[in-house]
Amino acid sequence: MSSTHLVLHDPEGRLEAELPLDRELHKALVKAVLGWTAVPGLPPADLHQIALLLTGVTRAVAADVRRAADLLPEDHAARALADVVLGEADRRLSVPPEGTVRCAQGHARLVRALYERLDRLVSAAPEPAKAP
Repeated sequence: MSSTHLVLHDPEGRLEAELPLDRELHKALVKAVLGWTAVPGLPPADLHQIALLLTGVTRAVAADVRRAADLLPEDHAARALADVVLGEADRRLSVPPEGTVRCAQGHARLVRALYERLDRLVSAAPEPAKAP
């Protein structure tokens, strides 16, 4: 039996860095999940899938935050704040996601915080040198 899957070895994360995230889709999901004012009536399996999706988004955005922070000097304030947010992301991602509203909303808040930090890092990044 042959497999139709291709496994890529990308230890430097080059492919991931070049693939843009669908930020608008993520923002819409975060907004929807954080907009739940009561239990949404979804089965735990659906809540678990939402939490898993947000876990993947969190990991991808955290990688972007890490790359953006690495472009700044070690003593830059924006980099220090990024380290705090990334530490929180690492802590939360060390726990498997659950099929609960609380878990899904916690991951949604984390995605929102990471995107906010990414925007601040990008705005703080030095301008690339222009060719003469």
